[in-house]
Amino acid sequence: MRVYFSLPLGVLLLWCGWSGAVQAQQEVSLTPPPESIAAWYKPENKRQVWLHTMFGLRRSMQAIQEYVALKDGARLDKWSAKFLKKYRSIPQMVPEWSDEVELQWADRLEQAVVERKWEAVGPALRKLGMSCRSCHQDYRALTAAIYRTPKYDQLMVEDSETLEEHSFKEAMKRVTRSMNGFKIAVDDQRLQAATQHLEQFRQRVTDLGSSCVACHKDSAPKARILGAETEALLEELSLKLQGDQKGIGRKLGEVGVVVCARCHAVHRSLSDLTGVLE
Repeated sequence: MRVYFSLPLGVLLLWCGWSGAVQAQQEVSLTPPPESIAAWYKPENKRQVWLHTMFGLRRSMQAIQEYVALKDGARLDKWSAKFLKKYRSIPQMVPEWSDEVELQWADRLEQAVVERKWEAVGPALRKLGMSCRSCHQDYRALTAAIYRTPKYDQLMVEDSETLEEHSFKEAMKRVTRSMNGFKIAVDDQRLQAATQHLEQFRQRVTDLGSSCVACHKDSAPKARILGAETEALLEELSLKLQGDQKGIGRKLGEVGVVVCARCHAVHRSLSDLTGVLE
């Protein structure tokens, strides 16, 4: 499967982690990774094995560079063994990438380390690093989008008042309707209705936040978006309804930035992209 994007190339390159001068409105094609890589990501695997393999390779490469510079043979042996084991495991984990790895250069690196040919370690390691960069350029962005993005269509959100369950998409729509209902009622000076919509918004945002535990095992990410700052803003909105309504629109905009924009900036772009890929 090949995915085509007709977007400003600068946007795509920024998203993919590339840099350089680009020309806008150029079509780009990105090839998703082989499906066999799914076996090394959650939920098919209990651990993020592929990620840990990549992290281990990067860490080992740095250690090799350091201990070559120090001419520390014992530690060089230790870290080169770690690197080679992980690098040689790539075609076993994803057979479709057998041609992507440079096993002959892995052998040369091993030989240089064993024979203490210090000057030969660096070139071999750089050649292996080039194979890593090439693969990352082709596959890393879509791999992250496919395998490291929550599947929101699988989440259900319980209404704390009715105990009725809604899909995540429907729960998001209910939050939006509450916020818009509040703004409409304020504009039309229907303050009782505005108060009801604000309470609905507060409840529905809280209910939506209950789904955070599906991915986040600690409270810090949720607190950044739905924590004390959000509670204070909602309380200020409530007080403004009971008194001077001046500046209530600006305060609502602050809620939109603290709650909606923060969450969307982290989650929505990748979620929308995975929707295109499925």
